[in-house]
Amino acid sequence: MTPEFVHLHVHSEFSMLDGAIRIPRLVEQVSEMGMPAVALTDNGNMFGAVQLVRACKSRAVKPILGCEVNFTSGDRGNPQNREHAHLLLLASSQEGYQNLVRLVSAGWVEGMSADDQPRIDFDLLRRYRKGVVGLSACMGGFLA
Repeated sequence: MTPEFVHLHVHSEFSMLDGAIRIPRLVEQVSEMGMPAVALTDNGNMFGAVQLVRACKSRAVKPILGCEVNFTSGDRGNPQNREHAHLLLLASSQEGYQNLVRLVSAGWVEGMSADDQPRIDFDLLRRYRKGVVGLSACMGGFLA
């Protein structure tokens, strides 16, 4: 059996200055390369989720919904706390998707820093962890 490769950290046109690919083209390329799935993990948002699911359906590719969030080990509610690092979150189930939406939304509503960065923290992640898989993200990630 040949091992399959799946991209789990992809930024689209919805990640300003980090990604440029349009979602239909992304799914087209993934399908042509024989990949069974692809994750969309834009920076701080899930704007492309519906578009990804629709594009994947037409190409028999499994969509994996995710987000690269800003994470702080401090108090997300304190705007003077400017600390944040990246954390990649993927939904592994419907419950995970709902929790991921809650996390991303809470970052924008409750976690804005003085430099206008939406953030989540350990408290939120603990509360909405079910069905969510966390990855290290990048060299700007929390684990690095």
